[in-house]
Amino acid sequence: MIYLDNGATSFPKPEPVRRAVSAAMACCGNPGRGGYPAAMEAVGRIYGCREAAAELFDCRPEQVVLTSSCTHGLNMAIQTLVKPGDRVVISGFEHNAVTRPLHGLGVQIAVAGRRLFDPEDTLTQWEDALRRGADAAVFTHVSNVFGYILPVEEMAELCRVYEVPFVVDAAQSAGSLPVSLGQWGADFIAAPGHKGLLGPMGTGLLLCNRLPKPLLAGGTGSESQNQEMPDFLPDRGEPGTPNVAGIAGLAAGIGLVRRMGLSRIANREHWEAKRCAEGLKKLGFPVFSGEYQGGTVSFIPRMDCEEAAGILGKHGIAVRAGLHCAPLAHESAGTLKTGTVRISFGPEATPEQSWAFLQAARHLL
Repeated sequence: MIYLDNGATSFPKPEPVRRAVSAAMACCGNPGRGGYPAAMEAVGRIYGCREAAAELFDCRPEQVVLTSSCTHGLNMAIQTLVKPGDRVVISGFEHNAVTRPLHGLGVQIAVAGRRLFDPEDTLTQWEDALRRGADAAVFTHVSNVFGYILPVEEMAELCRVYEVPFVVDAAQSAGSLPVSLGQWGADFIAAPGHKGLLGPMGTGLLLCNRLPKPLLAGGTGSESQNQEMPDFLPDRGEPGTPNVAGIAGLAAGIGLVRRMGLSRIANREHWEAKRCAEGLKKLGFPVFSGEYQGGTVSFIPRMDCEEAAGILGKHGIAVRAGLHCAPLAHESAGTLKTGTVRISFGPEATPEQSWAFLQAARHLL
């Protein structure tokens, strides 16, 4: 199988990640609940993951709250910054992990910047929306549907200029592009552990520049007499028994990413996505591609998208089709009625993968 669905999750997990998960299950107890060796082994592995994440994302280890997913982190961040009736500015390419929590809170949503691969338009619309007044802003770093890399540094700077607290969704960029809590000055950055960071599913990170509002309350192994959640990081955001095995695997995945290097990963993914886009255009398919694009590209087949993905699957190519949990992005691109077929490369992207995909794509003609 040629796996081109890394936008959903990295697969298969690297051997060092699998080994780390297995080892943690064999030797780790419950961290923070005892001083015996198995418990302390778990403490060490969890802190090692925080340290690795802090070095990658330009923050301190205690600012790394370990979550069950990027969605978990986004919900925590949004509920911290946003209250019912607030005006919240978002980009035109947000995932349901952003839009559904906002709708659930009953906020006024202002969508700013809906043109693909056009950072100038994004920034113009973004500043205009902030100038009109905003209580918070939430924006993705990279569109999960089209691979558009938004100008996050400039968007973050505008949020600081207009004194608007903001959250960055790094679901499609963590592990391939630079993500910096320190330089961006975000209140929160949410990232999954299982995509670009190569960790197990059921892991994630919330990078915090302020105390989050806990989604859950419970034991943390600290301040047990206090019936409020601790008022310090990371304990405030981490009630209950942590996913020690998953966190150990995530630490191993982050280590692999750091050894490979972000620029090398980004270049491999970008060039293979570009190669596929050019090949699809030659075959006559409508393709969404541009200069500011990561390792993801979408196209419209001459049939139902799900049917097309099924045909590709029968020829050994794993892709995703439909709306990709991001109807707002499809609305912005004009593909809400049709959806798209999405190809998303991982750190081991190769020309051979692109060639195999393009050969299979001929069966869609």
